[in-house]
Amino acid sequence: MGDANGGSMHVVMLPWLAFGHILPFTELAKHIARQGHRVTLFSTPRNTRRLIRIPPELAGLLRVVDIVLPRVERLPEDAEASIDLPSDDLRPYLRAPAAAARHGVPCAFLSLFGAASLSIYGPPEALMGRGKHAKTKPEHLTVVPDYVPFPTTVTYRGFEARELFKPGLVPDDSGVSEGYRFGKCIEGSQLVGVRTSAEFEPEWLQVLRELYQKPVIPVGLFPPPPTQDVAGHEATLQWLDRQALGSVVYAAFGSEAKLTSAKLQAIALGLEASGLPFLWAFKPPADAEPGEGTGVLPEGFEERVSGRGLVCRGWVPQARLLAHGSVGGFLTHAGWNSITEGLTRGVRLVLLPLMFDQGLNTRLLVEKKVGVEVERDENDGSFAPKDIADALKRVMVDKQGEEFGRRVKELAEVFGDDENDKCVRDFLSCLSEYSRQHMDDSIPFQG
Repeated sequence: MGDANGGSMHVVMLPWLAFGHILPFTELAKHIARQGHRVTLFSTPRNTRRLIRIPPELAGLLRVVDIVLPRVERLPEDAEASIDLPSDDLRPYLRAPAAAARHGVPCAFLSLFGAASLSIYGPPEALMGRGKHAKTKPEHLTVVPDYVPFPTTVTYRGFEARELFKPGLVPDDSGVSEGYRFGKCIEGSQLVGVRTSAEFEPEWLQVLRELYQKPVIPVGLFPPPPTQDVAGHEATLQWLDRQALGSVVYAAFGSEAKLTSAKLQAIALGLEASGLPFLWAFKPPADAEPGEGTGVLPEGFEERVSGRGLVCRGWVPQARLLAHGSVGGFLTHAGWNSITEGLTRGVRLVLLPLMFDQGLNTRLLVEKKVGVEVERDENDGSFAPKDIADALKRVMVDKQGEEFGRRVKELAEVFGDDENDKCVRDFLSCLSEYSRQHMDDSIPFQG
């Protein structure tokens, strides 16, 4: 077994079946292969066809292997990722049983959530509903745990905790909760990689090491490069070319969130009221009738913003758009994937958290002074067009926005390729050290 620089490791990667997991796993796989190691990346046939593209120069080191999902009752015929599910209630049916490392192979858990979010949930036993730090009611998610040794606002709002608790921490039809699965994976791994940077979350990484009592290593942010195919979006890029440097707000809310018509209308009217040029990656609402499309937008909206705003339907090359010089702000749901793309491109963030870890991410970014959170009703999480417009103006127009701009530009320099490569080398060195103690030279990643 060679060391991490000897090119003799074989890393096996098995991401959860969601776009937000498969895509960053693929980017990390490329980073590992570029350092001379073999990588096998597993996913399902439909996901490998629509998501995974391997550069020709890495084909000899990076292998993509299809795993055909068994037929599962209640799942739609072609459902192979969470985006394919008509309802979040079907998420448990998309999960396959965990494959434990039963053959003397070291196992690493790769978290695509940041260190702060993981820390708030506590040690693995707490995720599994055991021990003094277990979250047994929503209110437990709204206070900073006593093991956090510094002042922070990183916690959930009341409405966020109530929405998250049942799908995240209460057993579902599979018999265990989503949190339990995370805890079990972390417990069974020899080390944990976190998609973050020591420059960005040093204090939270230390908390996590003490909670897990095993190596916790930042692996970098590894955002997708802005080299996506723009076929069908040429006019969008031409429109951006005509806008002033750093003036445009890019609005997008990820592949997982299913926004209602009411929330989309508030966002639309907020973008209009801001007076700023914007580009919106629009997805139909969760409560739209079949074929309704963008009919849920306010009447006359697209005509009123014509020339100043673009509404793009369907898939958009997000990394390419965020890298464009005209884009200066990002109205986002604060998913960790989108955050990493925004920070590495040096754009200012306006944060509208919608689900999962996004509320925690938002509070972290506000503390780090790289973003502004949209004001919400504390009881039900509702927001008005004015709340959207006010947050956008604070970041893009007001004098305070200059500080946000300076800070994100500094971070963009920190999160460059050199930092990513160093993080990956450190993580692989730790993996190599563990793998020396085993006969098999394969190292599975789970996450």
